Amino acid sequence: MKKAILATKIGMTQIFAEDGELIPVTVLQAGPCVVTQVKTLENDGYSAVQVGFVDKREKLTTKPMKGHFDKAGTTPKRFVKEFKLDDAENYTVGQEITVDMFAAGDKIDATAISKGKGYQGAIKRHGQHTGPKTHGSKYHRHAGSNGMASDPAKVMKGKKMPGHMGHVQVTVQNLEVVRIDKENNVMLVKGSVPGPKKALVTLKNTVKA
Repeated sequence: MKKAILATKIGMTQIFAEDGELIPVTVLQAGPCVVTQVKTLENDGYSAVQVGFVDKREKLTTKPMKGHFDKAGTTPKRFVKEFKLDDAENYTVGQEITVDMFAAGDKIDATAISKGKGYQGAIKRHGQHTGPKTHGSKYHRHAGSNGMASDPAKVMKGKKMPGHMGHVQVTVQNLEVVRIDKENNVMLVKGSVPGPKKALVTLKNTVKA
């Protein structure tokens, strides 16, 4: 992994390309992030860069974390995350990471917590079929048979059934960066990105197999 940054989701809109093509895009507030720690193979057993994103009030920060941020020479941050970058040793504590590390045309992977849908039935949750819609049928959206034969006579683990839907980590790969606004640290990404508005999104360059 060569590039990575933290972002928050602003929303979706659409823009026109130079040839007139309509492009649906997700607007992301990408950075600026501050390097709060550089982990090395000698001291920590692995190489990584720890970054902080989005300021938060000092009174909401624990004393250990406040000391950690003071050591890095930065204000308390709401989000702290590590990236195992190939050139982690080239970063320094206090260094600012901005959106201009990416460029239009880059391919990225976006990771976020998807929207929570609450408790849903198997039709919405798993896309299962409804029952007959004719008169007399009492099973339009009700679950069918869950059981097995007399042996093993149980519901097997992993069966797709009603339950909690959404609010899981989702990664969408190979998204295209359409436009970069360096002044406002805004990135426009073609297509949809997981999560609701204001959600934390992790952006990494797509690693080709």
